[in-house]
Amino acid sequence: MVIALISIMLLFQILSGGILMKPLNITNLILQNSYILVLAIGMMLVIITGHIDLSVGSVAAFVGAISAIMMIDMQIPYIPAILLSLLLGALIGAWQGFWIAYVRIPAFIVTLAGMLLFRGLTMLVLKGQSIAPFPDGFRNISSGFLPGLFSVSSMHGLTLLSGIALTAVYIYGEWRSRRIQQSYRFEVLPPGLFAAKLAAIAAAINLFAYVLANYEGIPNILVTLFILIAAYTYVMKKTVFGRHIYAVGGNEKAAGLSGVKTRRVTFWVFVNMGALAALSGLIYAARLNAATPKAGNLFELDAIAACFIGGASAYGGVGTVPGAIIGGLVMGVMNNGMSLVGLGIDWQQAIKGLVLLLAVGFDIYNKNKNG
Repeated sequence: MVIALISIMLLFQILSGGILMKPLNITNLILQNSYILVLAIGMMLVIITGHIDLSVGSVAAFVGAISAIMMIDMQIPYIPAILLSLLLGALIGAWQGFWIAYVRIPAFIVTLAGMLLFRGLTMLVLKGQSIAPFPDGFRNISSGFLPGLFSVSSMHGLTLLSGIALTAVYIYGEWRSRRIQQSYRFEVLPPGLFAAKLAAIAAAINLFAYVLANYEGIPNILVTLFILIAAYTYVMKKTVFGRHIYAVGGNEKAAGLSGVKTRRVTFWVFVNMGALAALSGLIYAARLNAATPKAGNLFELDAIAACFIGGASAYGGVGTVPGAIIGGLVMGVMNNGMSLVGLGIDWQQAIKGLVLLLAVGFDIYNKNKNG
């Protein structure tokens, strides 16, 4: 999918006459897709456990509406309001997780009911009207940038330095992982291919940093996304809870017989999804600078599509957080690129649907082939 993402970017870079890779457009691409990427991280965990969540768009809209009431109508400072909003999202996730994990109602039914319930509650609390504007500090969550501490040839120096630092951390991590694999006599890439891989990824990181440095630098939301990706990748790869999530999705009965508390795992996965849906709603509201009854419309479908395009299995037990991000970026670049070349919304929806169908079909073909 990384190769597919690069190919799609090159295609639309040519078709758009070079507009796609301009610093302003790359920054807008990040800002426009940030809330979907946040949802995709949580949705990937849900799909790995073998479930689905159709309510995340409505939950995001509802939490955004409640946050607006707290910050604008009730004049609550934005930091406590954010924390209360995230807690509300977690409680909504716990409510749905209880019915799914302990009452054993299928997640499709519970979250479909949640989608209708929280969409209705959103319209009820907003009384069919938008609430705006948000405080400046809150809006900076989605539309602000890291401060420019110094400049390099009129470019954002902190962004360039961050690219170099991230490259160094990445190279050290890969080198350390290779040494550990060699100590256990695992098969590793030949030195030439390993060096080429490091060089290619280092070049990509620094090119990305260079593009951002030519505009306003690193958006605040990109820092948030980086922290979420790193944290959830660590949880899924390095912790017992992450392994239990994969075990539940791979074979729930076998996981239960092995001592995994399958119901508890499922419950907490939905609590996590509720919290991330709340965060997505806050990011969207901050970017729009308003809470609207129509917020979050079809967010759940974009998040689900990002996960399946990023390698999640329709049967559960398979998928990665970086894969969900790549899938989300594929969808985001396609949306942006098709808009730049003048394709209407009708063609955009049709092409996205076809891409999703092909991604799931490819997964099922591989399952049948390997089975």
